[in-house]
Amino acid sequence: MTNSESLLEFEDIHVEVEGKEVVKGVSLTIRPGEIHAIMGKNGSGKSSLSNALAGHPAYRITSGTVTLGGQNLAEMPPDERSRAGLFLAFQYPVAIPGVSVANFLRTALQAHRGKDADMTDFRKLLKTEMKALGVDEVFATRYLNDGFSGGEKKRIEILQMSILRPKMAILDETDSGLDIDALKTVAEGINRFHNDQTGILLVTHYQRLLNYIKPNYVHVMMDGQLVKSGGPELALKLEDLGYEWVETEMAQKAGV
Repeated sequence: MTNSESLLEFEDIHVEVEGKEVVKGVSLTIRPGEIHAIMGKNGSGKSSLSNALAGHPAYRITSGTVTLGGQNLAEMPPDERSRAGLFLAFQYPVAIPGVSVANFLRTALQAHRGKDADMTDFRKLLKTEMKALGVDEVFATRYLNDGFSGGEKKRIEILQMSILRPKMAILDETDSGLDIDALKTVAEGINRFHNDQTGILLVTHYQRLLNYIKPNYVHVMMDGQLVKSGGPELALKLEDLGYEWVETEMAQKAGV
């Protein structure tokens, strides 16, 4: 795949939740090596878009197309989307009591590789990635996210991403609930994962994450639509002026 080809592409997608349309015709192309950020207020549709792309059953894509490396994602259940190379880091990672971090990650990796895959490298891979992310080895035996702090949960998600090595990672408000030290560590893990063959879609409220992960493109989402796009400077302007100036600009264009 060359950089001129799309990695993740969605065109005019509409998403409904419990009969209400929350994403209203969104199109975006992400190519290998690119980092895109979607910013917006609460309720703008950012997380709904992320969940719909990953195949969450409550978020129904009613029209439009979604492809990953040319494959039609809309026709795949969530597990097949994951094996095709799509990864979603949740805003609120769930706890799974009774399942250790190591067993969860081993099972996930084996599901990606196939049931007959050689897993002899797993322990070494886990230790290497845990060390790189500053995750104490004791977490390997703890139950997944059970009693973890917000920062610990986010580090474990980035650990999962580092082990699965997806083609395309969607990170839904990964900066939520992180102090500055945890934010830096998580950002370092994301930057270490990213290369010229992978794509990243960052979903965030704030510019602060983008101090550590430099996007190629920034998009503003309002009322279920992408209403403005630009480079990293757009995020800085949003930090200075808030979202009101975008709303004012849209109203002026509409002649309101």
